[in-house]
Amino acid sequence: MPTLFPALALLAYLIATCAIVLRLFHPAGPNFKWVFSAATAAVVLHMFALVGAIFTAEGQNFSLQNVSSLICWLITLSFTLISLRAPAILLLPLVYGFAALLMLVTLLVPEAVQIQHIVQNPGLLIHIVLAVIAYVVLSMATLYSIQVAYISYKLKHKDFSGVSRFLPPLMQAEKLQFRLLAVGTFTLVIALITGIPYTTNWLEHKSLLSSLALVIFMVLCWGHARLGWRGKTAISLTLTGTTLLTLAYFGSRFVKEVLLGRF
Repeated sequence: MPTLFPALALLAYLIATCAIVLRLFHPAGPNFKWVFSAATAAVVLHMFALVGAIFTAEGQNFSLQNVSSLICWLITLSFTLISLRAPAILLLPLVYGFAALLMLVTLLVPEAVQIQHIVQNPGLLIHIVLAVIAYVVLSMATLYSIQVAYISYKLKHKDFSGVSRFLPPLMQAEKLQFRLLAVGTFTLVIALITGIPYTTNWLEHKSLLSSLALVIFMVLCWGHARLGWRGKTAISLTLTGTTLLTLAYFGSRFVKEVLLGRF
C-alpha cells in the first residue's frame, strides 16, 4: 500500500496546520496538545513513507521528489522539536502546510525512478548527507530570518496583540537565526570539500551556484560578527544565499528529471 502512509501523513499535517491557523488570533492561542499530537503523527507517518520510497530492493531511489520529501521531513522534524523550547508559532503553519502540499504531490505525481547504490561509495554518501544537512539548517535559518523581520515590524508599530503574544523575544529569535546560519555555513563548507573528488567542472551551474551561496553566507557571518550586520541586510543576504543554493541543486534536478524527462 504505497499510498497509505503519504495519505495519512497528509491528513495529519492538515490537522496540525488547521489547529494553528484557526486559533492563531484567539485570545487563548492554539491548542498546542492538538498541534503537537497531529504533528508528531505526521512526522512519523512521513518517515515511514520516505523509507518505503527511498530504500527499494533495487537500490536507493534519490529522485527529485524523494529528496525534496526527505529535506522537508528533516525541516519539519527540526521545527517540531525546536518549537518545544523556542516559540515558532508563526513558522509552524508554513512548515506543516508545505509538508502537506508535498504529501499531496507524492500522491498525485507518479514516482520517477532513479536507482543508485550509494551505500557502496562511502565518500559520496558522506557528501550527500552533509549537503542535505547544510541545506536543511540554512533553510531553517532563512525561516527564522522571516520571523525576525515580522517581530521587528510588530515592535516598530508597537503591536502586541493576537499572534504577537506567542512569538519569542526578538533577541532570542535573532540569536537562534545566526546560530543556525553559522552551523549551516560550516556544514556547507565541509560538504563542498567532500564533494571535490566528484566534481569534474567547477563552472557547472550546480558547483558555481553552490560556491556563490557559500561566499554569501560566509560574508554574512563575518559581517554579523565584525560589523554587527542584522535586520534587513542579514535577511536579504540569507534569502539570496538560500535561493542560490536551491537553484544549485533543485534547478538542475528539475530540468533533468521533469522537463527533459517528459521529452
